[in-house]
Amino acid sequence: MKYLITTLRVLPIVMMAGLVQSTGLQGADAPKGAKEAPKKQERPGVPARPFDAPGAPKFTRFDGKPGANPPADANGDFVVGPEYVAAPETKAVAGVPQGKVEQFVMDSKDCKLFNPGIARKVFGTPDPKNPKTLIVETHNIDYKRTITVYIPAQYVPGTAAPLLVTHDGPGFGKPDMGLPRILDNLIAQKRIPALIAVMIANGGGDAQGHERGKEYDTMSGLFAEFIQNEVLPLVEKNYKVKITSDPDGRATMGTSSSGTFVNQQWPFNPETPGGAWDFHDKLIPNSEPKPIRLYMAVGDRDLLNPNVMRDGMHDWVEANNRMAIVLKAKGYQYKYLYCLNSGHGIGNARPQILPDALEWLWKGYEPKTR
Repeated sequence: MKYLITTLRVLPIVMMAGLVQSTGLQGADAPKGAKEAPKKQERPGVPARPFDAPGAPKFTRFDGKPGANPPADANGDFVVGPEYVAAPETKAVAGVPQGKVEQFVMDSKDCKLFNPGIARKVFGTPDPKNPKTLIVETHNIDYKRTITVYIPAQYVPGTAAPLLVTHDGPGFGKPDMGLPRILDNLIAQKRIPALIAVMIANGGGDAQGHERGKEYDTMSGLFAEFIQNEVLPLVEKNYKVKITSDPDGRATMGTSSSGTFVNQQWPFNPETPGGAWDFHDKLIPNSEPKPIRLYMAVGDRDLLNPNVMRDGMHDWVEANNRMAIVLKAKGYQYKYLYCLNSGHGIGNARPQILPDALEWLWKGYEPKTR
């Protein structure tokens, strides 16, 4: 994962836009009185790609009843669906200790990185000299982003807690208790450690030329530095908590651009000419394995060339399949779910698979005693 470079546990449940919070991107906080943007509809005409298509991983077809997931400790490639049932861990349970959910706002004018932000008025046009990128006219903006913090009831003041960072976090006053309720239940059942979750809203807009695209789609470490050096110190200061610096105790998860392997990079970077497509095309195959656990999921009707680019690097399903293949070849610990009857956002599958995903991700974690 390109965002938290110290992270050893990654949950890119890929293309599940608004995985934790909602099915739509929250973006930067809107000014008072502003109307909420309409929810994006499923793009028409996106074909379902069969799980056994040429070049796909060799999936294990998991034919359990609706609501059942592959074994919790299993690694590898699985097909689930086409029917889904929300896991019981998604509901508040009487007697289960409930963590606190707090929010604060960061103003871009007070930040060192991503100050000012960027935005565009119109979508870019293909660069006739380079089909891998767009020509985009941008302008600077000021913006605000909400930081939502979950602190488990089991947190012991003064101790260093494990960390889960999520992207596309909710807006101020709309914390969405979906993820906190799952964490409450999993922590109480001792299936995951008593972690602190930090849900970070993006800077606004989407894709090339917007602040969200700059934060999530580029192949730099700037957003990781922003989280480490600007967000986490405020979390610790505001709520009198301590977050572990142990890489094995840190995890991140994201959806759509905040967990993608297609070419959405802008501006063009000659060091990674294919953007995030380079992860499975060059970077992972040509690098020594890293101590990272990864959980991925994709819908069989995820996006295919959703814009003017025809660079051969904009099939979200193919990108995830390729990612699973190179992870397996390199010996990574990974779990990949191919969700039938599901599109961009896999909103129908998300409530079923997320608790299992979190449990799998934290499998084997032992906090450092020193």
